Amino acid sequence: MNLQELRAERVRLEEILKTFKDKNLNLLIARGIPSAEQVEVSNEMLDVINSKTVNISSDGVDCRNYGGGLTGIAEAKELFSEYLGVGADEIMVAGNSSMGIIGEILAHSIRKGVLGSTKPWSAYPKIKFLCPVPGYDRHFGFCEYFDIEMIPVPLGEEGPDMDIVEKLAAEDETIKGMWCVPKYSNPSGISYSDETIRRLANMKTAADDFRIFYDNAYAVHYVYKMVEILNILEECKKAGNPNRVYMFGSTSKMTFPGAGVALFAASKENIEHVIKGMSAMWTGWDKINMLRHARFLKNKENIMRIMSRHAAILRPRFDIVINAIERELVPAGAGDCIRPDGGYFVMYRAPNGCAKAIFDTCKECGVTVTTAGATHPYGKDPDDTYLRIAPSAASLSVLDEAMQIFCAAAKFVTVNKQISALIGA
Repeated sequence: MNLQELRAERVRLEEILKTFKDKNLNLLIARGIPSAEQVEVSNEMLDVINSKTVNISSDGVDCRNYGGGLTGIAEAKELFSEYLGVGADEIMVAGNSSMGIIGEILAHSIRKGVLGSTKPWSAYPKIKFLCPVPGYDRHFGFCEYFDIEMIPVPLGEEGPDMDIVEKLAAEDETIKGMWCVPKYSNPSGISYSDETIRRLANMKTAADDFRIFYDNAYAVHYVYKMVEILNILEECKKAGNPNRVYMFGSTSKMTFPGAGVALFAASKENIEHVIKGMSAMWTGWDKINMLRHARFLKNKENIMRIMSRHAAILRPRFDIVINAIERELVPAGAGDCIRPDGGYFVMYRAPNGCAKAIFDTCKECGVTVTTAGATHPYGKDPDDTYLRIAPSAASLSVLDEAMQIFCAAAKFVTVNKQISALIGA
């Protein structure tokens, strides 16, 4: 458009946005929360255990009482070791939140070090983590809380830029860890390639106590296509680095968020080391919850049947978001998105310098998406381009209206930028 056409388009978009502002809406598409329909998929689990059922695990543990240790009851370990592709002695089923377990292990590493550390991480003046971007704001929050310096690494369609990762990790002993969301990554939805996973397992690190915090939160959470990736623990063993990776997961988006079970998998030696530290603080986890999950989920094949029901609920919501962006914004040069195979988010890429203004404009019109900059360490997206949209929780009608506003806001901000560029030129 020329300047006159752009100014006319701005007026048209202002009128559309004013109409929405006058409605005083409050539409939330910021967090990856399962919808009410998804939660109902697991309602039967509430009836699996009651006062009439036998609440003794297969290895004889009374799940109503103390006992059973910190690695979980036999049924849960058998189920989730199959789910993650690890041995029964390479998994801990613990608590209700993978974020909680990540925080515990991170804190223990700082206080006491990891297996093989010559000193705790806290003994260094500064430690650092490699952070693929765009990435998960909760991971960055851990680093800020524990005063860990974050080093951004670009994330592409095959995973993090391994040339950069390998160079940095090999040069700096204070780089102690790296965040990874290897499957349907938050927020881009990409999955790591075989080459990326092999290079993570094989790369040289200056720190002998380097750990990959491998948050496989979306292992079976497909929307359009189930993707299979290499087992990184097996690759680390082949590479002679069996203790390099800490794997995490949970049932939060399979069953009931906040009332699921958390998973931690690693080498047998790592598991034993972590238990030694946790035993000072914990006597055990909620075994009743483990038992009902094991009896309801049964095996990996049944988990996949359950997840197919989740995918059927999510797919129309993702369609609304992706189709709106591809129909309204891509032809107008007002940004695009990566079409994910699964996960819980659609990552919108605005024209450079526009994301924060789009976020603010949406907010003024009653639509809340994830804060601009949340995809980067310290909330600073240097190109001001990424916004994360969470389609899962909203109804189809709410989502449709929210995307009408989002697209109008994105066009409005893009038009303003073009007008400023032309006037400045």
